[in-house]
Amino acid sequence: MKRNIDISVSTLTVDEADEVIKYAKSLQGIADFMHCDIIDGKFAPKATYNYDVVENINQNCLTMLDVHLMVEEPSAEIDDYIAAGANILTVHYEAYEDKEKLNSDLIHIRNCNTLAGLSFKPETPFKDIKMFCFNIDVLLVMGVEPGACGQKLLPNTFSKLKKIASFREANKLKFKIEVDGGVTEENAQTLISAGADILVSGNAVYKAKDRAKAINVLRGL
Repeated sequence: MKRNIDISVSTLTVDEADEVIKYAKSLQGIADFMHCDIIDGKFAPKATYNYDVVENINQNCLTMLDVHLMVEEPSAEIDDYIAAGANILTVHYEAYEDKEKLNSDLIHIRNCNTLAGLSFKPETPFKDIKMFCFNIDVLLVMGVEPGACGQKLLPNTFSKLKKIASFREANKLKFKIEVDGGVTEENAQTLISAGADILVSGNAVYKAKDRAKAINVLRGL
């Protein structure tokens, strides 16, 4: 049975806040999610925008919002992004020194009727985050280093996805596996075969002449 694959279109390809909103509106009814890359310039390079822009996207676009916090202090910002309209809110494992606080934040996000996402950098082994997978809805696998658009997918991403998918099945868990960074038309189907349910796309959609067609190609349609 063919799985339903969602495409979350990254806003990291767009520099100005007004252009982000315009871009999101143009993909309404085409993209499954808008992937809002929130970067503070400390946790990862190239600071982007904040919850005011996310709220503006939410007010002007019906597409669900996949908010990815690449910030040093996510706990202080979680409620602002939930209020701004995040449908998925993803925090980074590495942003927390106190891992009990990470777990409580994930539970808090879910208690606010928002899907809780957890992400981890490429160098962080999956074994370090297994225990948190019981309190999440989405596990976001970074296929590149956070912060820069246009990087090539790291080759070990495929084996990592297979390991995560096996863990999910063995523990009868329901979280979605999302891949962010380096996703292209050429590798999308291999990523899906390895276990990905949600593909984050930046340049593959943004630079396409026909963005709707590009999204369908990524889905495998």
